[in-house]
Amino acid sequence: MNGQSFEASTVESSGSRPVLLDLGSTIAGLTICYDVRFPELYRALALAGAEVLLVPAAFIHSTGKAHWHTLLAARAIENGCYVVAPATIRGGPDSDDAFETYGHALVVSPWGEILADLGEDAPAVKVIELDLEAVEKARATLPVLKGTAPAVYATEPRLISVTNSEEKQ
Repeated sequence: MNGQSFEASTVESSGSRPVLLDLGSTIAGLTICYDVRFPELYRALALAGAEVLLVPAAFIHSTGKAHWHTLLAARAIENGCYVVAPATIRGGPDSDDAFETYGHALVVSPWGEILADLGEDAPAVKVIELDLEAVEKARATLPVLKGTAPAVYATEPRLISVTNSEEKQ
């Protein structure tokens, strides 16, 4: 770990910078489920070389049902990355778990295709071989990472006021 040590409290608090994992044959971006609501984090990871985005999850059931698949597919598509999102399945009203989670561990391709969805009914495991050439192909087909303009995004937006000419009379 490059001489870095981590205390238990590190896991329980937000980070101060994006984290990449060098897995030898690929670079993975490391995030958590709540992070999927911040696309700029995933863009930074992709621009830094991430080909796979890891999103371990304990997503709340109600918001998971509404947003989980859509947000993960969006992060995969907009960055031309695989998204691998292992997820907990926790009980409902009769369980002593803190809250009911959505489950649905997913693997999403760089083109947004759901390659695996493990549902929410029972613990499950599935092995998916990731073809990293699909990352190169997606990024070549839709080269959005080359078109980013961070300096422009950091400026304050210009407001253009448009009014209906009938309102002025």
